[in-house]
Amino acid sequence: MTARKTTLLLLGLLLVCPPLWAQEGKSPNNAGEPSPKDENSGRAYSGMYTFLKDGEFVQVTVEDEGHVTGFISRFGDGDSDKGAFLNQFFKTGKLEGNKLNFTTEIVHGVSFTFSGTVERGEGKAPGDEAYYVLRGVLTEHASDQNKNVNSRKRDVLFKIFPADATPTAVMRN
Repeated sequence: MTARKTTLLLLGLLLVCPPLWAQEGKSPNNAGEPSPKDENSGRAYSGMYTFLKDGEFVQVTVEDEGHVTGFISRFGDGDSDKGAFLNQFFKTGKLEGNKLNFTTEIVHGVSFTFSGTVERGEGKAPGDEAYYVLRGVLTEHASDQNKNVNSRKRDVLFKIFPADATPTAVMRN
């Protein structure tokens, strides 16, 4: 997928799904830089990160006491959803220090579990691409027609999108 198609896809999602986006910890006064309170609470890690394929992403929102909400937006791989854009909301999510864990709801027989850390990436300043990265193990759980679950683990590195590519927040109720 070209960069132009990815940009158009993300803009289309903004128009269709604005209530799904959530980002906190930024105000006009600090121009996108996390405050010390945000750094200590983990809120600075909130944002949109890359996922497995170009055009896919993970939205992570760190809330009070390390509670994490969010979702994965990805392209379906199954026979019935091949190429369809799917949103999988977090069923559980927790941040303790820089250790992040989440599990998604099951959509079309597939769910994901992530276990890893939030780390400083190669970005030079807050708001830059890859200023934070999610590094860890992603497990994809897929059930077949007989309800047999196959799990596949892989090491992953997801980079935060630049601040100017991240939509403005509206909290999901």
